[in-house]
Amino acid sequence: MNAIFTDVSFQNMTDVANRYGISVNSVTDLTYNLMASNGSMAQFNIPELGGGGQWMQGGMTMVGDMFNYQLKATVDGLCIELSNLIHQGAIQYKPLPKPKSHNQNGFQNGVSGNWWGDLGFPNSTGSQNNTSYAIFNNIRRLAIQQNGKVTVFDTLDNQIGGVGQQQGGNYSVSFTSQYGNVDLNTLPIVTGGQEVSKPVQEQQHVDNAINNQQQPAFVEQTVAPAQTEVNNTAFEEDIFVKIEKLAALKDKSILSVEEFENKKAELLSRL
Repeated sequence: MNAIFTDVSFQNMTDVANRYGISVNSVTDLTYNLMASNGSMAQFNIPELGGGGQWMQGGMTMVGDMFNYQLKATVDGLCIELSNLIHQGAIQYKPLPKPKSHNQNGFQNGVSGNWWGDLGFPNSTGSQNNTSYAIFNNIRRLAIQQNGKVTVFDTLDNQIGGVGQQQGGNYSVSFTSQYGNVDLNTLPIVTGGQEVSKPVQEQQHVDNAINNQQQPAFVEQTVAPAQTEVNNTAFEEDIFVKIEKLAALKDKSILSVEEFENKKAELLSRL
């Protein structure tokens, strides 16, 4: 993890750790996971908290020892307190140092912004397999730099909380959210914080499909009525894809049946 917490943030996390009798290192690791989703969820693997587990704002808490209700209550309490501190701004990262460049005389000049442009401060950044990434869950953006090219995605309602190694595809890293693996090919590509024009975005969609040796799922028509029909179909398909992902989480006992049914009903109400 590249980001470093401010001194005040570290003191607040230390106070939480002392109240729960948990080590500061474990609370810090848990906070990093929460920061990746702006405090809304955490997927963690912390030995002191029972190993692998998951917490989601709204009442879902999973721990490795599923019948250890005291541990489950501890994790839930920790996540709620840390999430509240994040939302209140009481836990923050230190501002990232500005990169330096040299002018014609060889002196260093400060360069405004970072490689991801004017998106602001990310929830988390990192580099893996020669690919750099920056996650901005609070503004629904994901920036990836690979081979000197920066691509910015609109993450929609995905709260990205995990990064791993990609097996195939256009990028060497993969991302996970509350819905499971995030397919970058399904995310709109944006630039400068605004959506790319439709012709450019359509061509990028086609290029991605060719690179993956797949046929593009669809290309929007230029006729207004047909375009509206395609947009509605794509929206409905996205809803059903999310329900399938939630069903997979239920089958793996990550979500309870009740949690699955509630989320499914919420998604279906959008149709």
